Amino acid sequence: MTTVVVTGATGNVGRHVVSELRRRGVPHRALTRDTERATVVLGPGADLVQGDFADPESLRTAFAGAEQAFLICANDPRQLENAANAIEAAATAGARRVVLLSTVGAEVGAAKTFADQHGRIEHHLRSAGIPYVILRSGFLMSNLLGSLPTIRQVGQIFLPADEARVAMIDPRDVAACAVAVLCGQSGDGETHVITGPEAITFTEVARHLSTALGRTAEYTPVPDEAALAGMLEAGMPAWLAEGVVGVFQLLREGANDHATDSVLQLTGHDPRPVADFARDLMAPLLTR
Repeated sequence: MTTVVVTGATGNVGRHVVSELRRRGVPHRALTRDTERATVVLGPGADLVQGDFADPESLRTAFAGAEQAFLICANDPRQLENAANAIEAAATAGARRVVLLSTVGAEVGAAKTFADQHGRIEHHLRSAGIPYVILRSGFLMSNLLGSLPTIRQVGQIFLPADEARVAMIDPRDVAACAVAVLCGQSGDGETHVITGPEAITFTEVARHLSTALGRTAEYTPVPDEAALAGMLEAGMPAWLAEGVVGVFQLLREGANDHATDSVLQLTGHDPRPVADFARDLMAPLLTR
């Protein structure tokens, strides 16, 4: 059977990709820099391979013999270089497909840093001479986990989204789409925009969270400047804080304001609503 290398294997999406591949019995390797942490996150028995995006030799070793790769590169000043190293390693290994997780709004030259970086990674992959499928994900519901501290403390969600309507997606559905593609549910060269079931405002999100979490969660919009200052004060690097603000600027411009049927087409099931994510993946963390 096909051996799949999963990058970002301990992240919000990657861990679910690994879980689903294990459930299906698909041979895979979970790429990680920290095998001890990966064992905690993925559980005992996970097939781990050590490697680092910044170390091309370690990637060549990790990808040796792989037939497919799921590529997700976290936001980073070296994001394009990291992705290029992984794509080169997959090509050297003779992989027959790379499934890339990108983002809505990805475009070379985009005004917002993260959209530009993803656009450049997509361009690099298309030019690499290796078969590929691109999944452009909507805003991940797992981003809501960043609001857990203020929900705990004051029952508030502070974000610079205003009244943007966002078809946000559960990371489990992103993972399901990735595994479906890895198992043949897409033609090479295709790009799929994957979203949640409906575009909703953060005021509506807060209402769903209140019900699912059993406590009040109200949404309070904040200006970009205040959001940026708060993230910097919390210790977030400037490049990351500015990138996050840029994401919300894109959301306000409508980058993720339409739902697609891609999850249903790829997986055979409808995407989960935000209430399911809150109940399953937020509520257990709320009391920690």
